[in-house]
Amino acid sequence: MTIRTLTLYGCILIATLFRGVPALQGESKPSDKMEQRVGQLRSLKWGMFICWSFSTFSDKEWTPGIKDVSFFSPTGADTDQWAKTAKEAGMGYILFLTKHHDGFCLWNTNTTERKVTRSALGKDVLAEVKKSCDKYGLKLALYFSEGDWTWPGAEDGKSRKGGSNPTVKRAQLKELLTRYGRIEFIWFDHAVGDGGLSHDETVSFVKTLQPGCFVGFNSGAPAGDLRLGEMGHPTPLSDASGAGFNKADIRGYTGYQLAEFTMPILMGTKAGRWFYTNPDNDGVVLPAEQIVQLYRDGVKHGNIFSLDVGPNRAGKLRDIDVKTLKEVGRRIREGGER
Repeated sequence: MTIRTLTLYGCILIATLFRGVPALQGESKPSDKMEQRVGQLRSLKWGMFICWSFSTFSDKEWTPGIKDVSFFSPTGADTDQWAKTAKEAGMGYILFLTKHHDGFCLWNTNTTERKVTRSALGKDVLAEVKKSCDKYGLKLALYFSEGDWTWPGAEDGKSRKGGSNPTVKRAQLKELLTRYGRIEFIWFDHAVGDGGLSHDETVSFVKTLQPGCFVGFNSGAPAGDLRLGEMGHPTPLSDASGAGFNKADIRGYTGYQLAEFTMPILMGTKAGRWFYTNPDNDGVVLPAEQIVQLYRDGVKHGNIFSLDVGPNRAGKLRDIDVKTLKEVGRRIREGGER
């Protein structure tokens, strides 16, 4: 038998011996990786959605017409208080608003001077949030308004008229996804358009920077892997009714791997308020028992629940929010998930 024949038989023997042997540790099929990632996100259960920007100072949900960043004038930014309260409530993450429709950036961006580090506060608030998350063992997720009233073609204050600037949109997302560590998911707000970069293009770009970052859109063309539910409610992934404002847009879309729903703790009006309003509403809050039930129903259906808690003009959570969330945390710990 020649050496060539022996080599051939040896290769066949090795292939036969290792047929059906599991992959080496650390290797997995793409579907296995997705299942693992879904499990990681689902295990976070719920988190604190932080909305803090120009609208904190206008007593309006949308704040057009602001030219000077000094309009944003908090006397502090107690990100440790935010994170500590979230941890005491049993939350797994903070979902932080990086930019609303007005184009004011809460991080030290290189794309515009319309940013928090040019305000009197002079701090990269996102960087501070990241430090506080690390300190209290929380994960970080980001909210980002796709459109921007400062971009070409925009009409300040108008819905779906957020202009088009795909180059800047990409640049801002690149900063957010390369400077602040691992981002669990991005919550894209389509209220004033897609900024000139389609949802499919946006998802592809995000995944090139952080493949494990889940992506969701609150309305518009369905895309990504996270089903958002602005003013939604807990439902199985197969039941689109829980997607709130998004439920009519997502029919027939099969790409979602996980569902999220969100609402504000300041539910004194029919629609609720995402940003801090004024001292007259400092006694208005979603009751602890309702929050606990939303949490439990979310866990039951495998959803994640983002509860918006808007800091006030001193950069602190309202006393009633802290008290309520501590009570929620106590009830969750004592009652389990049931």
